[in-house]
Amino acid sequence: MRIVDLLKSEAIRINQPAADKSEAIGRLIDLHAAVGNIKDKEAFREEILRREELGTTAVGEGIAIPHAKSAAVEEPGLAAMTVPDGVDYGAPDGKPSDILFMIAAPLDGDLHLEVLSRLMTLLMDEKLRAQLKAAKTPDEFLSAIDRMESERFDEPKSEPKRDGYRVLAVTACPTGIAHTYMAAEALEKAGRRMNYLLKAETNGSAGAKNVLTADEIAACDGIIIAADKSVEMSRFDGKPVLSVSVSDGINKPEELIEKIRSGSVPVYHHKGAKAAVEAGGNESFGRKMYKHLMNGVSHMLPFVVAGGIFIALGFLIDTAMGVDPQEAGSAFGTVTPVASWFKNIGNFAFSFMIPVLAGFIAMSIADRPGFLVGIVGGILATNGATFADPSASSTVPSGFLGALLASFVAGYLMLGLEKLCDKLPNSLEGIKPVLIYPLAGLGIVGIMMCAVNPIMGLINTSLNDGLMWLSNRHLDILLGAIVAGMMAIDMGGPFNKAAYVFGSTVMLGQAASMADPDVAYTIMAAVMIGGMVPPIAIALSTTFFKNKWTAEERKNGVVNYIMGLSFITEGAIPYAASYPLAVIPSCIIGSAVAGALSVIFKCTLMAPHGGIFVFAVVGNWYWYLLALAIGSLVGMLMLALLKKKADA
Repeated sequence: MRIVDLLKSEAIRINQPAADKSEAIGRLIDLHAAVGNIKDKEAFREEILRREELGTTAVGEGIAIPHAKSAAVEEPGLAAMTVPDGVDYGAPDGKPSDILFMIAAPLDGDLHLEVLSRLMTLLMDEKLRAQLKAAKTPDEFLSAIDRMESERFDEPKSEPKRDGYRVLAVTACPTGIAHTYMAAEALEKAGRRMNYLLKAETNGSAGAKNVLTADEIAACDGIIIAADKSVEMSRFDGKPVLSVSVSDGINKPEELIEKIRSGSVPVYHHKGAKAAVEAGGNESFGRKMYKHLMNGVSHMLPFVVAGGIFIALGFLIDTAMGVDPQEAGSAFGTVTPVASWFKNIGNFAFSFMIPVLAGFIAMSIADRPGFLVGIVGGILATNGATFADPSASSTVPSGFLGALLASFVAGYLMLGLEKLCDKLPNSLEGIKPVLIYPLAGLGIVGIMMCAVNPIMGLINTSLNDGLMWLSNRHLDILLGAIVAGMMAIDMGGPFNKAAYVFGSTVMLGQAASMADPDVAYTIMAAVMIGGMVPPIAIALSTTFFKNKWTAEERKNGVVNYIMGLSFITEGAIPYAASYPLAVIPSCIIGSAVAGALSVIFKCTLMAPHGGIFVFAVVGNWYWYLLALAIGSLVGMLMLALLKKKADA
């Protein structure tokens, strides 16, 4: 469906002033209502705002495209306006948006994604943007779009291009919206400038568009893969393939085309099921590692988000039902039947989180043979199995850091095993995936993790002894900072567990016998606040430093407010796994500051879990809240210093 079929001249306003984002949204909704596209303005506004909460729909270059599917849509359509001085729409490039389109789509189908992809492709043309901003009337505005749409999308009535496409491209970004189409447009425009015809396939959120044909692939000089996620590669067997990031497709199109034209790009050789894994054969090792990591993180996120919210609901329900957190102790959140259902289901989801992370990282490295070693390695990392204690009845887990080790090391070992097995007779080909790979993989990861986990146990014992030494010498402020910082190091591993077990053991087992029981409760307060800071610091960073994070990370960052306030430190794990050198130090420092302040403010805690839901039993809770806020802000500011700007 063409843009000009959805956009009526009555739904266009030229040089329309707007004080802020909210006013701009209101004016666009009024235009939709005026031409009969929507029947309930308030209901449609709620859907638009709900979409904006997930992340801004401004894409940079002065463009914003708010959109929503809603039952309030009477007829699918577009509304548009130009704003003379622009409006702050939270664009990734920090520039004001002066060309705004709003898409109203019905609930059925994916019309909004199709329109969004076509609009993005058109609006990446600088000439069209200049024409739209210079338009004096709605008809001029429409005519500019119509001309560009005809030029860009209409099939030529002449004979096919004489020499065909000399170079092909595939573009894809994690969200599949803006950067996918920006890269495709940049590459095609560069090809026209260089008189080197190029066709780009977009792997967007609405599916693959402008798909490359077998004949085009056979005839071309080479293929550019500008993608930050895996793409289907088997079709490119025997052709020169250049793999780069999607941002390179946007910023360096001429350079990429020149590499294909010069013949300096290596030929890609497809090896069975490993097509997507080997897409970046000529990428740097660091970029390959990043792609493998992102594959695991993206699959883990649903478990973190859904499981975390269910656990928080368990705490909320027990609180609403009047359960005393102090009396409930570690059972808080499971006392009432409904709360128990929510918390247990959330815990089940969380139990898959680390194995899924490790499984999909290893699968990205070694394809399906890697999936088993990753999953089992993740499980062994979470339960702490050793040679002496294979059932993990009394050992300490190595947590997500151990799972990362398992996924990468075991994944590459499996890749090596696959290459060794290539030398086996062809008669054994059928039993490799069902017998040789699973058996060898299970042995590899079992031996590796049972050797690694005892080291984690030794670390845990040493940490616990060190914390007790500090406690006996009444170094309370230093102890508070250390246990809180430890909660943020590995978020479930030996450091985190040592701090939590130390705090809860002192609180539950020694408080009554201590000369000053409040000291034990002070330590537990520092432990909990240390576990609350990391998710909140990340959530604050995704809110106030949007250019540091991708759209997907910003969208999931909001949930970390809930997880942090609920003392669910695991909400920070996807971010720590993706950017360990920035996230982990920031969270450690933020947590340590909060823990030290909690002790200075003489805050106490008489329950071992629950976050904000047990503030009723927190001594000096108002000071505790201040310590939490300061520590979270410190973590956020550290992230602003250490984290690089997001590429997409």
